[in-house]
Amino acid sequence: MELYIVRHGTTNWNVQKRFQGTTDIELNSNGRKLASELGKRLDHVDFDCIYSSPLIRAYETACLIRGHKTYPIIRDKMLTEISFGESEGIPYNEWINTELPRKYFFTRPEKYVPPIGGETLNSVCNRTREFVKTVIEPINAKNQNARVMIVAHGALLAAMMCYLDNHGIENFWGAGLKGNCEETIYNFDGNKWIKTAEDEVHKNPYQA
Repeated sequence: MELYIVRHGTTNWNVQKRFQGTTDIELNSNGRKLASELGKRLDHVDFDCIYSSPLIRAYETACLIRGHKTYPIIRDKMLTEISFGESEGIPYNEWINTELPRKYFFTRPEKYVPPIGGETLNSVCNRTREFVKTVIEPINAKNQNARVMIVAHGALLAAMMCYLDNHGIENFWGAGLKGNCEETIYNFDGNKWIKTAEDEVHKNPYQA
């Protein structure tokens, strides 16, 4: 089985370096361009389906990638971005220049405590693991030649890759933060996930 993992296209909050979380921000014109270009680049690849976060920036990205093709796009709430609670919309520099434990989000994820109303990293890791084990891996059991894409969000996909790469939460950002419309490809052999290709990822999360 082949699994493509893609982060959504650019939004204005990405450009402004604000934490989006579950706030439903649409793509900007550059984000739509990136998604359309990725769709053209992958036009020769036949997917069985795309699983998408229900948030508009991810779903619109999935639709633009699919383009003229007719395979299904399935929105699943388990792919929603991590919630930052009352701190959504805060700029990155304000987020880290504080004594609050939210400052550890990028640097010491095992010490991160979410803002009021936010989701813990353990929770998003458990959510993505459940999605892979209950939704994605059963597809392989039925069709080992299946090819599936997931379109979601930066922290959500970091959590998913933690599971796929068998990393602990202290290495939450070990795979880096995917840039907008960048892809990573995994193969599943029935026992373990193996990363086979990826676009350049940002080892410094503040670059994204």
